[in-house]
Amino acid sequence: MGKITGFRDYPRVACPQRPPLERIEDFAPFRQPLPAETRREQAGRCMDCGVPFCQAGVRDQGAWLGCPLHNRVPEWNDMLWRGNGSQALSRLLKTNCFPEFTGRVCPAPCEKACVCGTFGQPVTIRDNELAIIEEAFARGDLGPHPPDKRSGKTVAVVGSGPAGLAAAYYLNRRGHTVTVLEQSPQPGGLLTYGIPAMKLEKEVVARRLALMEAEGVAFRTGVTVGKDLSPEELDRIYDGVVFACGAQAPRTVPWAQDGQPGFCYGLDYLTQQAMALEEGRESSLTARGKRVAVVGAGDTAGDCVAVALRQGCAGLTQLIRKPASRYGEGAFAGDAQGEASARFQGPIQRFSTQIKTLLRGEEGGLTGAVLDTPQGEEEIPLDLVIAASGFAGCQETALRARQAMPRPPFCVKKIGRRE
Repeated sequence: MGKITGFRDYPRVACPQRPPLERIEDFAPFRQPLPAETRREQAGRCMDCGVPFCQAGVRDQGAWLGCPLHNRVPEWNDMLWRGNGSQALSRLLKTNCFPEFTGRVCPAPCEKACVCGTFGQPVTIRDNELAIIEEAFARGDLGPHPPDKRSGKTVAVVGSGPAGLAAAYYLNRRGHTVTVLEQSPQPGGLLTYGIPAMKLEKEVVARRLALMEAEGVAFRTGVTVGKDLSPEELDRIYDGVVFACGAQAPRTVPWAQDGQPGFCYGLDYLTQQAMALEEGRESSLTARGKRVAVVGAGDTAGDCVAVALRQGCAGLTQLIRKPASRYGEGAFAGDAQGEASARFQGPIQRFSTQIKTLLRGEEGGLTGAVLDTPQGEEEIPLDLVIAASGFAGCQETALRARQAMPRPPFCVKKIGRRE
């Protein structure tokens, strides 16, 4: 696939990025596209592998080896190299309904499995994927394609995040009449509220939602299943129900002080910023002028670091429980670390360090934290602590609604027949 000697002829060239100190002044995208010919060369680096592990999509010691969607990476890279964008798009859409999202925010296990990367730099698979879909939108190749015939079945999809939208996409393509129920003011779930705009522009999400609506998918926002709509009503109105509520419940920490000023969880922090940006105001959970600690090491923690920088924090520390030798940062956390290092002229991470307790003043405001470090206890001044240590599952309301369904909700594979 690609050019036979491309992996030797062309070095890996990633998408250029705006300078760190420039991009932390706004929420505009910081990655920029490559010229068309350079992108074609990057696709040409894809080797004619005997076994393309990039598309394997298997679990190996708890981690994904290759693309979980089984994207046919060598095929669309070959088409991109040959200048056949329409055919590349066709092969890409066989396995991936939303390449414009994955091409921006996927952690790219495909690149970690790339054979070319065993002796050098892997192919820029994620960037190539994004180029294919964005060029297709620019050409006008992605107009609405509603199903030719409807099945007469109605389906409710609870949740409009990545899983909910994917379920709605495929069920609609099969001819079912799909309604997506979302508790937030706008559909999109994590795509709209949980991923900062500089990583995933909200215009990109809105573009896909508009396309799905034109194809027949209906969206109802401001509806909390289990509160505004009972499980019994769901069962009566729809032939099938798919719960795709996401893992929004945060993993708690022993020193948490829920509801107290100066403490919040990562997703709440990111959601408030997304809503504020949409409404053109400052977030109610702002880091402006504050000394901030972000607890966690994954992508959510990295996003919180990046947002705190853009809000204008006065100081920033990232506390990581693991030692430096075992630290595996999130796929995009390195971008945030580069921004923080540029802003504060050095790394902000502290390894093998945990918060033991939060300190408050006489009026209840957060004043600092006692840390448990390899050298013993240490007290540092803080105004805001953001806990981004992972997620424990879906929200309690959605879980109770799922359990209270008169009959088990249909899974995606069973939609179309009642049991």
